[in-house]
Amino acid sequence: MKKRILKSTALALVLILAVASLAGCGNGSVRDSAAGSIGLTDGNAAGTDFDEDSGTDSDTDSSVDSDADGEAEGGADTEELTVSFGDRGDSFILHLYDNDTARAIARHVGTADWRLPIYHYDDYENWEVMQYYDIPSRYEIPSAPETVAEEKAGTVYYSEPNRIILFYGDAQVAGEYTPVGYFDNTDAFRSAVENNPVLEGWGNKIVLISDGQ
Repeated sequence: MKKRILKSTALALVLILAVASLAGCGNGSVRDSAAGSIGLTDGNAAGTDFDEDSGTDSDTDSSVDSDADGEAEGGADTEELTVSFGDRGDSFILHLYDNDTARAIARHVGTADWRLPIYHYDDYENWEVMQYYDIPSRYEIPSAPETVAEEKAGTVYYSEPNRIILFYGDAQVAGEYTPVGYFDNTDAFRSAVENNPVLEGWGNKIVLISDGQ
């Protein structure tokens, strides 16, 4: 009887050890599988982050290049700008000449509209027929000045350093100017320039220049 009990006990122990061994192997496989899955997930996440970063960087570089190319091409191809005299004034077309000065101005305006103050509008010589607008010095603008002695109403010139000059009336004013473009000399245009309101609290007038986009 005792022998049978001992045999049964021994058999039970063998079975328990066998089951435990199999369970251990199974757990190990599960752990290995889980670790592999985590490693794969981490790897994918890292890979995804890297790809996204690379994609973002690449997209940014491409965007910058595109913007730069677009800016250069836009500046070269732009034949006109839109100008308003006053913040709420009507818009008029500035037809640009085909030269480096006009292209540079168009290129700069293409990156950001210009809102230029007119600090002096009725206290300088020939103010009845001309206005000038100073451009911030950060904009580099080439010029090829020529001697000008007679100007037609609507003509726009560039004068160093960084100044746009508009003749809104026929004039005989001698100067070294680079031609930029012209406005159609209409009654509405002349009226807009002459009646450009003084900004309340500023004591000056404003001219807005954009590429019309």
